[in-house]
Amino acid sequence: MKHIFKKGTREDAPTLVLFHGTGGTESDLLGLGQYIAPGSSILSLRGNVLENGMPRFFRRLAEGVFDEEDLVFRTKEVYEFLDRAAEEYGFDRGNLVAVGYSNGANMIGDLLFHYKGALKGAILHHPMVPRRGIPLPDLSGTPVFIGAGTNDPICSLPETEELQSLLKGAGADVTVHWEKYGHQLTQTEADAAAAWFREHYTV
Repeated sequence: MKHIFKKGTREDAPTLVLFHGTGGTESDLLGLGQYIAPGSSILSLRGNVLENGMPRFFRRLAEGVFDEEDLVFRTKEVYEFLDRAAEEYGFDRGNLVAVGYSNGANMIGDLLFHYKGALKGAILHHPMVPRRGIPLPDLSGTPVFIGAGTNDPICSLPETEELQSLLKGAGADVTVHWEKYGHQLTQTEADAAAAWFREHYTV
């Protein structure tokens, strides 16, 4: 996978793994990652799927309708890439916190839905429920931050509440931060994510 790795200054801090939204690149969230965790190493990924020339992490059939077969395949692809990247760059595979926006947040959500211990924590900006009707792994003690919009036209309020309920049902420690600015990622949401990170991890 195309990616950027930036070595951090704190060996004990989690490595951040960044996942952009539709049409983004591996450069999009670097500033956000450094803002949230200034001492952390950063691994920022580019999705391997193109939709009308726009990078994504998995295919969709229509807006809000995921290609579940491709989603499962791409989630496994990302999971295995993280294993290889940990060996290549020498970071602790068990100390990863993922940060994603929109399509990237959905990919992180599917990692949580499929793989026990895939991540130490996650920051999901405007995610949807990645899959329904599957058993989730034990997420006991896994902190998850969800940034959501009360009037988000893509990720509705009930969708956010459903995701929160599913993650909590699997044992995750879920915090939801609500904004009133639709699907966009705002400074106040980034501030809330950074404050949440400081509460849970070394920075």
